[in-house]
Amino acid sequence: MYYSEKNLITMMTRAEGFKEVPSGYHIIGVRSAEDAPDRFDDTIHLMQGEKLIMSTTGTTNPGLSVLKGGYRKYNNDGAAVVESNRVYNNVWKYGLHLGFMPALKQLGAAITIWRDGNGNDKSEQVGKRTTGWYGINFHTATRSWASNLIKSLIGGWSAGCIVCNNTKEYREIIKYCKSQKTVTFTLLDEFSV
Repeated sequence: MYYSEKNLITMMTRAEGFKEVPSGYHIIGVRSAEDAPDRFDDTIHLMQGEKLIMSTTGTTNPGLSVLKGGYRKYNNDGAAVVESNRVYNNVWKYGLHLGFMPALKQLGAAITIWRDGNGNDKSEQVGKRTTGWYGINFHTATRSWASNLIKSLIGGWSAGCIVCNNTKEYREIIKYCKSQKTVTFTLLDEFSV
């Protein structure tokens, strides 16, 4: 779905945790209402203040293998599903995801998640709700992050992280954000315009 910068900022100001629109770069993710299992069907928007710099695709949901029980590798309570309609102020800092991939890492503020452990193929805000530091990073879906790959299946690439499936566009986002001290992330549910 297409969102204008005005739509995105308006919805951001209504989200829990909103303080102010960051003056620098920040990211707004919009979670698809369809939530097609294991598909990159969400949108990721790079903003600078109230200006939309670029939009791309990705996921704000764990992959199917994680939802179906793979979460036990990380936490027995369930897969990490980031709570939506919230602003996570200053949550990310530039670093290396898993020690090799330039990424935005949860090295700043805490984040609120739900532990979805019901084993179905939907990413839901069910189960135990907690706030803390869980390694909810922003990264891409390949070890060949210097490629121009566009992935279609999430697979094990997200156990709760926000993942961009278009590697070329991901590199652009990182290029903008890497020199900034912290990056704010807003996660919204899909909305009508």
